[in-house]
Amino acid sequence: MHTCKRRLFSLILILPLATFAVMPHGFADSGRPALPVRAPVPQAAPAPPLPELSPAAEVQATGQAAIPTPRPRPPAAQRPERPMFGPPLPETPLHAEAVPAAVPVPPVRPGRASGKPSTGEMFGPPAPKMLPDKRSHAERPTTMPADETACRARLKLLGAEFEEAAPQSNADGCALPFPLKLKRLAASIDIAPDAVINCAAAEASARFATNVISPAAKAEFGEELATVGQASAYVCRPRNGTRKLSEHAFGNALDISRFTLTKGTAIDVEPAPPAKNAKFLSQIRKAACGPFKTVLGPGSDADHALHFHFDLAPRRNGGTFCQ
Repeated sequence: MHTCKRRLFSLILILPLATFAVMPHGFADSGRPALPVRAPVPQAAPAPPLPELSPAAEVQATGQAAIPTPRPRPPAAQRPERPMFGPPLPETPLHAEAVPAAVPVPPVRPGRASGKPSTGEMFGPPAPKMLPDKRSHAERPTTMPADETACRARLKLLGAEFEEAAPQSNADGCALPFPLKLKRLAASIDIAPDAVINCAAAEASARFATNVISPAAKAEFGEELATVGQASAYVCRPRNGTRKLSEHAFGNALDISRFTLTKGTAIDVEPAPPAKNAKFLSQIRKAACGPFKTVLGPGSDADHALHFHFDLAPRRNGGTFCQ
């Protein structure tokens, strides 16, 4: 009897638990809310549309000009073909109206328009091209001095031909107040071309041609001197490679590049002449040192490789410079 009661009591406890265990899960979970598989992305609230402004209003609002939107290029079929050779075809600008206004040119500083420094420049005015000599600003008499007149008389006795030339001067310091245009050194000796020179240098050249060059040509070649080919007389310039005025700037120098003899023989002043010419040129060069105060020629420097330079530069104690 007691056993039967215990079994009955056990069945009463077990039966509700078994019934709950066999119930479908959907029924058990029907009370829970359904959840999405992925959390939705929050969307920003749309911004209200901006009022459309005209280009002038946009410039006033932002302080900057509106950037024009470029037009799309036409399809390839509508574009002109580029030629295989020659310059490319011009393209029509997309926005001709968007070209900016010309950039204003800054004003030119005073004194710069002509390329010349203005007053108060950092480094001052440019240095002169040539340094003046004491002869540059010497007093120039209105009438010809006595020594110039006497020199011309001596030239005529030597058989030289000349005429008076216009005075020469220059802001750089070149000065030749009483020049001559020398046409012949003697009755039988020409100078070509005519040389504008001062009278002292003309007289020294005429005496040297008559007393030295012509006898040396007769001894070496059996011919006398016919023509002296001059390369330079008066020229307003500095010495080569310096700013010091050359003796040419005072008509006080003569450059000789060729000697032509009476039978047509021509002797050029050059670095490596034929042996016979070299002997003659060497005699002339040595003999010139004394009658002239400066003697230069081939071997002195590159500037005198093709001529003799003779001048009457005033030196201390009448010294000479011969190379």
